[in-house]
Amino acid sequence: VQLQASGGGLVQAGGSLRLSCSASGRTFSSHEMAWFRQAPGKEREFVAHITLAGTGTYYPDSVKGRFTISRDNAKNTLYLQMSNLKPEDTAVYYCAVRVRTAYGFSKEGYDYWGQGTQVTVSS
Repeated sequence: VQLQASGGGLVQAGGSLRLSCSASGRTFSSHEMAWFRQAPGKEREFVAHITLAGTGTYYPDSVKGRFTISRDNAKNTLYLQMSNLKPEDTAVYYCAVRVRTAYGFSKEGYDYWGQGTQVTVSS
């Protein structure tokens, strides 16, 4: 599976960004997908997860109500709409796909990763 994330950039606090992740190499609609982020000196952390048809979405409390994950299976593309951004959201954002059966949202439960896109939120 090849994943290509894009859409990052520099935004002021309170602003919005939409990240995209295009996928190729496997049947996109057959796999659950997620977004993670990693700030300098910190562990990679879970941001959002979406089920096959997009009917189920999951978020940690830190982004719930501000971020929305979605997918377009016809376009093989995953999205992350981020609103009301805060400086603590600054990180490299990665998309990931789950191929094997797994549960929960730890990074070990995802099998393929995109290259990451930088999001910087200024105060």
